[in-house]
Amino acid sequence: MTSRPRIDLNSDLGESFGRWELGDDEAVLGLVTSANIACGFHAGDPAGLLRTCEQAAARGVVVGAQVAYRDLAGFGRRFIDVEPAELTAEVVYQIGALQGMCTAAGTVVCYVKPHGALYNAVVHHESQAAAVVEAVRRYDPTLALLGLPGSVLLELAADAGLRTVTEAFADRGYTPEGTLVARSQPGALLHDPQEVAERIVRLVTEGKVTAVDGTDIEMAADSVCVHGDTPGAVAIATAVREALASAGVELAPFIP
Repeated sequence: MTSRPRIDLNSDLGESFGRWELGDDEAVLGLVTSANIACGFHAGDPAGLLRTCEQAAARGVVVGAQVAYRDLAGFGRRFIDVEPAELTAEVVYQIGALQGMCTAAGTVVCYVKPHGALYNAVVHHESQAAAVVEAVRRYDPTLALLGLPGSVLLELAADAGLRTVTEAFADRGYTPEGTLVARSQPGALLHDPQEVAERIVRLVTEGKVTAVDGTDIEMAADSVCVHGDTPGAVAIATAVREALASAGVELAPFIP
């Protein structure tokens, strides 16, 4: 008997700051199984982060720390050439800050996911990838690390004995090499809920996704991300969830 396909659905949340409201966290939390919650370095203020952790706890959504460069003005989407020791300390600081919010909300941080420019950097940047791995290892080696398949980050994490989780993106374009298309380039973002849903069903059931040049690339993923700040994020997440369910895919967090 063939086992039923299973996938985690995650989203980047807690990214509002003061009077600047980004996304609909409460609605998205009703659709995903894991939440990558900001830690205050690229986005998120204390009141908003606590509220998002509380909402995640109330819905039984698994919480991850979305760590980033210290770059509020650039939303963490600008590369910063941080010294490895400093980056390690900053990642430890962010995980600890979110864990404090989780403790107050009655939940815990279960995994770590880099955000934005840091996420893209640690695909190939060995010293920064090693710094992130070292931070997770020193803070809590039982935490999982979420990242791009084939990235240096996940290779180093596995070597360090950390649990690694591969991730695909529902609403982002891919290069033929399997990396994300830069947001400044055509095809970086996908907006049509039906198109996004169909490509994710194919990715989960066939292990393939179409790159921006029209070629198919092999991709295995434990989790699929729908960005909370993408226009129409709720509609996209709803379409993806419904399409996966219709295809017989079980939606469940990668951490029980």
